[in-house]
Amino acid sequence: MTQPLNDAALDQLFRTARTYNGYQDKPVTAEQLHAIWDLMKMGPTSANMLPARLVWCHSQEAKQRLADCASEMNQGKILKAPATVIIGMDYDFHEYLPELFPHTDAKSWFENDPEGRSVAAMRNSSLQGGYFILAARALGLDTGPMSGFDNEAVDKAFFSKHPTVKSNFISTLGYGDPSTIFDRSPRPEFAKFNTII
Repeated sequence: MTQPLNDAALDQLFRTARTYNGYQDKPVTAEQLHAIWDLMKMGPTSANMLPARLVWCHSQEAKQRLADCASEMNQGKILKAPATVIIGMDYDFHEYLPELFPHTDAKSWFENDPEGRSVAAMRNSSLQGGYFILAARALGLDTGPMSGFDNEAVDKAFFSKHPTVKSNFISTLGYGDPSTIFDRSPRPEFAKFNTII
């Protein structure tokens, strides 16, 4: 039986964790990128479909290509971060279901339903993006998830060989520089946005 995490762990994952606009001059290694994936892949998705397809922009050349697709406000964040990940989504995720969900013929649920695949890919790749943020935080790293980029340009630059994969969102990654964050925005009490029935 699992036990609640202690306050230090809860702080690191949620309460004191922040979205960073800049990072310390400290590298993120390829081994750390693997470690993030090895945690985030364990998070649940519908029928274990795992539709997220990640491109880790680790080299300066890759970061420049991505920055060229981003808004002016986000270009500097991408270029200065140790790494930036593109969270993509594969609309043909169902092709992998015989391997990923072998309990039943889940592939047939989506085979002739492109609209259903689109909804499932967006929902579940977004979930995986959330797992990415928590995995990075659990490993002592910080993130800066963002929109503010041209999806079509990113898809052309990074997914042209895989036309069924489209970008969802991007996130910088590194060791956050506290001087780059704003005061925390409001987080309402339970009663404002919750109902128990």
